[in-house]
Amino acid sequence: MPRLLFIEASPRGGRSSSTAVAARLIERLVATQPELEVDHLALWDEALPEFDGATLAAKYARLAGQPHDAAQAEAWAVIERMVARLAVADHVVIATPMWNFSIPYRLKHYIDLVTQPGLSFTFDPATGYSPLLAPRPLHIVLSSAGDYRFGPSRGRPDLATPYLAAALDFIGLSDPVFVPVGPTIGAPDEVAEGHARALRQVDLVGGEG
Repeated sequence: MPRLLFIEASPRGGRSSSTAVAARLIERLVATQPELEVDHLALWDEALPEFDGATLAAKYARLAGQPHDAAQAEAWAVIERMVARLAVADHVVIATPMWNFSIPYRLKHYIDLVTQPGLSFTFDPATGYSPLLAPRPLHIVLSSAGDYRFGPSRGRPDLATPYLAAALDFIGLSDPVFVPVGPTIGAPDEVAEGHARALRQVDLVGGEG
């Protein structure tokens, strides 16, 4: 059975513009693929491990080719399960707001946790870094207070889009389809049109090609 991993990065639940548009996208995907199983990863409800202590020591032991002690092995097993949950997904949908030009720290935390040597990427001194995850459909619903379709919004840069594209490509999740939702603050007609524009984009999913 195909599986979709829905990574929700807003703490606002259904009140979030990114979550609402992503829900419409997932409804569309399930309508076109009734067998699709949705795995919902709500980052603000998930007990993400801190990346310190035994977890950090386990990473450096791995990089050095050294065996894990008991504490490191236990900590690393948690990371392995997180990467496996991502790796088995046939489709990934990320819903996130833009915070301070970039992404919420919980999403950055998650990306840091699943970006690990031997699990999601590898390194060879002769050839450099290589991703270990296979490409798959990837949609990123990114809401923002401003409208960034044509560049900076009132002088504010969009650092979220290039970061997400580069960070996910590093582990193999390449060619994301971004669904911008914005502006979410401002004149009511502009906010409504930004939301409607995003919905029009997701309503094309499944009918493309």
